[in-house]
Amino acid sequence: MLDKEFKEKIEALLGTDRSSFAPEDLIAYSYDANTEKRAMPEGVVLPESVAEVSAILKLANEYEVPVTPRGGASGYTGGVVPVEGGIIMAMDRFNKILEIDRDNFLAIVEPGVITKTLQEEVDKIGLMYPPDPASTAFSTIGGNIAENSGGLRAVKYGVTKNYVMGLEVVLPTGEVVRTGSKCIKDVVGYNLTELFVGSEGTLGVITKATFKLFEQPESRQHRAFLFPDMHSGYMAGRDIMQKVKPSILRFFDEAETVSIIKKILGFEKKGCFMNVTLEGMKKIVDIELEIVEEIAAKWGAQDLGGEYGEKWYENRITFFYPGNIMDIPQMFGTMDTVATYANIEKIYLAMKKVINEKFPYVKYISHSSHWYEWGCMNYTRFIVDPAHVPSDPDEAIRLHNQIWNAGVRAAMENGGVINDHHGIGLKLSRLMKE
Repeated sequence: MLDKEFKEKIEALLGTDRSSFAPEDLIAYSYDANTEKRAMPEGVVLPESVAEVSAILKLANEYEVPVTPRGGASGYTGGVVPVEGGIIMAMDRFNKILEIDRDNFLAIVEPGVITKTLQEEVDKIGLMYPPDPASTAFSTIGGNIAENSGGLRAVKYGVTKNYVMGLEVVLPTGEVVRTGSKCIKDVVGYNLTELFVGSEGTLGVITKATFKLFEQPESRQHRAFLFPDMHSGYMAGRDIMQKVKPSILRFFDEAETVSIIKKILGFEKKGCFMNVTLEGMKKIVDIELEIVEEIAAKWGAQDLGGEYGEKWYENRITFFYPGNIMDIPQMFGTMDTVATYANIEKIYLAMKKVINEKFPYVKYISHSSHWYEWGCMNYTRFIVDPAHVPSDPDEAIRLHNQIWNAGVRAAMENGGVINDHHGIGLKLSRLMKE
């Protein structure tokens, strides 16, 4: 229970319009996009300045009050759920793009800026901020940094950590620290920037970030292929990554090809669908496309041309909308793992086997969306129709966790890791020791 004196000092600092301890105001701050994990905070604060963030944290430190920073709450792992009570620090009002430096390809941004807003603003002057998670339209820059978010174009451009050049962070003591600089070649002192990126709000509150930007590509070309099986697609993806860097490389198993790909693209054939997007200078992209076509042919793929690839790109976000990948009501979960090329197919088969055997009524689909020179990730989903979901909420959550545990453990036993790019939070922290 919060100390009365603590509440009075918070209200004196922020007023009652930017702080609340009323239960009816706190309900909306008790969960994230995955409503499975809930915990009520004891208060919520909405600071507008670094000085206010610092003062709040000093008070919280003095009165031993837990603080949970909160961005757009678009995550699915419970990272903003206040399991220790205390207060939520909602960063909504830190929503300004402070600077876009066209000449030096930089942007300085507050953490409450919506990712898509930043992308649209830099796009107006011929630049791009490449990280584009599926939550781009509603996730915040601060949340992206805290989770080290990836995105559809990560194969070529990398993830959030590859763009954060410097941070302003308020530590739990209220001390303000600044890390990095506008110069990418900055070896003075410890690399604290990367320590904070991906720390999920556990080390401090981010109040400002400096990002590097790129010029918009001159050319963007798409190509779709159909592979006879998972092995040939994995091997083709491996070979492509040794020769070129697509901005997008997505490879779908047959279960996802004949369901979601069919539904959205109108594609009727069985097999394993792959979409490749290449972008950059036109002369280079033309050569890269020839290389990709040769590699795909080597591994027995059918070249589907650019039309399906273009259509996939146009619908790259609507894949996640209800009615496409999922229907409501429906139990749904996503398990992503990453491994070397030697292990990734073993992991796919092991996860599929354990889920099919233990939960025969579960639909198992998978695709690989993030590729590296050394390996790739599997983005595996399980879908349970309402007829097989327990009516009791606790039993339904228990079933969800059982399926998740079985899949993630199968991945770890075969050389994978707990998670590739969606964060740990409450959902997966119980598996960290394993």
